Amino acid sequence: MSDFTKVKLILEDGSVFEGKSFGAEKSSAGEVVFNTAMTGYPESLTDPSYAGQILVSTFPLIGNYGVPRDTTDENGLPLFYESDRIHIAGMIISDYTEEYSHWNAIKSLGQWLKEYNVPGIWGIDTRELTKKIREKGAMLGKIEFEGQSVELHDPNKDNLVAQVSCKEVQTYGNGNLKIAMVDTGAKYNIIRCLLKRGVTVVRVPWDYDFNQIDYDGLMLSNGPGDPQMCKATIENIRKAIKTGKPIFGICLGNQLLGLAAGATTYKLPYGHRAHNHPVIKNGSNQCYITSQNHGFAIDLKTLPAEWEASYININDGTCEGIRHKTLPIFSTQFHPEACGGPTDTESFFDEFISNVKNSKR
Repeated sequence: MSDFTKVKLILEDGSVFEGKSFGAEKSSAGEVVFNTAMTGYPESLTDPSYAGQILVSTFPLIGNYGVPRDTTDENGLPLFYESDRIHIAGMIISDYTEEYSHWNAIKSLGQWLKEYNVPGIWGIDTRELTKKIREKGAMLGKIEFEGQSVELHDPNKDNLVAQVSCKEVQTYGNGNLKIAMVDTGAKYNIIRCLLKRGVTVVRVPWDYDFNQIDYDGLMLSNGPGDPQMCKATIENIRKAIKTGKPIFGICLGNQLLGLAAGATTYKLPYGHRAHNHPVIKNGSNQCYITSQNHGFAIDLKTLPAEWEASYININDGTCEGIRHKTLPIFSTQFHPEACGGPTDTESFFDEFISNVKNSKR
């Protein structure tokens, strides 16, 4: 592996990590974050919530099972990806192999990154890098090749949602119940989980006034960046709350629901990104192991009286979901549609659809 091009990761505090390139040889800048999951890199790289971020995988060996074929289901959605493209600004791993092995693999991770012009570095001490991020918080950084200087850039100052949201209204399925889904960077598995329950999904852009649609339930998707960038979405959700129709929000959708309710949000030191975060149902001992990917959270102290926290992160006590005390409206900061897993909380979609059916009676 001596023919790999040398490349540097440079952090905003001046730290420099030197490694070898296995993706596109293109300098790139973004926010450096880490994910502790052992598997699921095809899903993570295509998750729009990672837009603008340089992703550090703490698992030592990444790429060993390659990249799956681009197979679609009966609704035209890819079976093994969470969107139509890679969204990360770059990838940092400890060890890499081109000799992948998996029955469904058709290419290497390096080939895939090159197709989407995304840089990747291997040979980095990701343990040291992750410890630095945990101590100092998520930092800006840049992947820089010799002769390709690039400036540091904070993606959270951009409206990332506008970049990743769909551009026009799209409809999936033909069920009797109509679910309006606000696409602020939706993972495809949210749509899959809804369609499995026999509904029609109307996917709308982030700033589309979905209140003009005659929908039965409202789905607020995940997405990247600072939720306060989504002023139009927040105002439309505020109107929707007044109708009393069922609402279910996930990840960014949880934060947007909180803002629409009157709460505030704040940036976490380094966020929650992995398949193994424990959350507890508020007021009980019931615990779930969840998949997460977010850098902002709702400030529970600012929740209005008619709202309550429904789930709490065991590790740091942050908000993992809110619920209206009288209306069929709830949200989770974690991912009930988690792909690739865990799927412990997929039943929350059943609760949402049950709320929709009951509201129709």
